Amino acid sequence: MHVPDGFINAPVSVAAGVVAAGAVAVSLRGARRELDERTAPLAGLVAAFIFAVQMLNFPVAAGTSGHLLGGALAAILVGPCTGVLCVSVVLLMQGILFADGGLTALGVNISVMGVVTVLIAYAVFRALVKVLPRTRRSVTVAAFAGALLSVPGAAAAFTLLYAVGGTTDVAIGKVFTAMVGVHVLIGIGEAAITAATVGAVIAVRPDLVHGARGLITPLQLRVGGELVDAPAAAPAPAASGSTRKVWATGLVTALVLAGFVSFYASANPDGLEKVAADKGIDTKVEEHASADSPLADYAVKDVDDARLSGGLAGVIGVGGTVAVGTGIFWAVRRRRAEEPAAAEPSAV
Repeated sequence: MHVPDGFINAPVSVAAGVVAAGAVAVSLRGARRELDERTAPLAGLVAAFIFAVQMLNFPVAAGTSGHLLGGALAAILVGPCTGVLCVSVVLLMQGILFADGGLTALGVNISVMGVVTVLIAYAVFRALVKVLPRTRRSVTVAAFAGALLSVPGAAAAFTLLYAVGGTTDVAIGKVFTAMVGVHVLIGIGEAAITAATVGAVIAVRPDLVHGARGLITPLQLRVGGELVDAPAAAPAPAASGSTRKVWATGLVTALVLAGFVSFYASANPDGLEKVAADKGIDTKVEEHASADSPLADYAVKDVDDARLSGGLAGVIGVGGTVAVGTGIFWAVRRRRAEEPAAAEPSAV
């Protein structure tokens, strides 16, 4: 659902940019509470994983494909504020390096694909985990539902922006019906990917899943005929090693998906591209400012072999995203660590 330049007029694009900038600023502050020494590198990995999976367009209807948006997955794994930052990093890398999503439309894309998806998905997720049994399976079910609803929600948000600032004269009712209809189908794929990924992480390290914190019932012992909570176990010495294994496994998976599996992705236009072509929204689309990038369209310039070119571009994208994302999240984490020290009064 990457919105290119030319779909939305300048005033609305600027307004969306202001909203996106405000959301990123708020998320930077909120992420300080969500990130710690274990989850900061995981957040960078989540951004890279979203980048990789977004290269895997899957067919959803005749001549149409879809791909992961990632807001639900990021919010549940690393927290809603950090989730907004993860998606924003991905969109920034895609726009600058790969000419995917307009640069003047970056605020629109962050608002729609990052902020809206995170808000809807996490609200649905938290509402469900409050009423479902306190089990790991409930977390996966709630993740599925949140992701499912976040995608048509984002489609509706785009339609609203288009109704206010669209550059072509198109019946908004028809755009809304087409956008939400196809993105309900895409949402099913988003939900399946999100639930599978959350389920895989929660099976090995539930403590690393932000949305699962506090949901596991503590072990109880019977003492003197009464049930009491068992003492909290000391952190296992191998915990850091286990975290590194999760990170390494996730990175290898992202590299394989982007570098190899992406070659087999559907070549059909995604939901927004299809609706734009069918309804005439794309008549004023503008050439991307990064169209001459050596990585434009997810292919390495001057590499003639399509499989090798796309694979190299995917690997570069994953590597760049994990590097940029991890750097940002470590900086946010370090800022949090410095705040208590700065708040302490100096000794006299």
